[in-house]
Amino acid sequence: MIIRDVKTGDSERLVEIYSHYVLNTAVSFEYEVPSVEEFRQRIEKITSKYPYLVCLIDDKIVGYVYAGEYSSRTAYSWTAAMSIYVDKDYRRQGIGSAMYKAIEPKLKDMGIVNLLAGSAYCEPEDEYLTHASSLFHMSQGYSEAAHFKKIGKKFDRWYDLKWYQKGI
Repeated sequence: MIIRDVKTGDSERLVEIYSHYVLNTAVSFEYEVPSVEEFRQRIEKITSKYPYLVCLIDDKIVGYVYAGEYSSRTAYSWTAAMSIYVDKDYRRQGIGSAMYKAIEPKLKDMGIVNLLAGSAYCEPEDEYLTHASSLFHMSQGYSEAAHFKKIGKKFDRWYDLKWYQKGI
């Protein structure tokens, strides 16, 4: 397993990973898969200020993680919003944990003290959403900070959004 900084040339593979979550799950509330160019622009915007890492196994990108701005207001400068995606065929192999362990020191070095992660949620689980993200974040030392009901609609169903917080 190799974790390195993202390159804009990684965009096509990252879109492949992300497209599964957009098209088949309620993990992402996006309805349409972004183009490779759109993803490249997102990477450029994020990496202008925050770390963005990819994980490779046998020279294949199998996941990515990045931090982003929680809010543009200066008072929130010490808080970052986290996003993490692992290829559907590589989940539950420790990749997410390894990527979080790699990115957190970089954020701490930037002066970030709070990490936030949003996770779609439904009770009970359904064919589009499990509790895997919530359980993953709790296992990484995050605690539930907020629970918004019926905040996003996808596949003609309402989903909640939970926010998790971790101090570093």
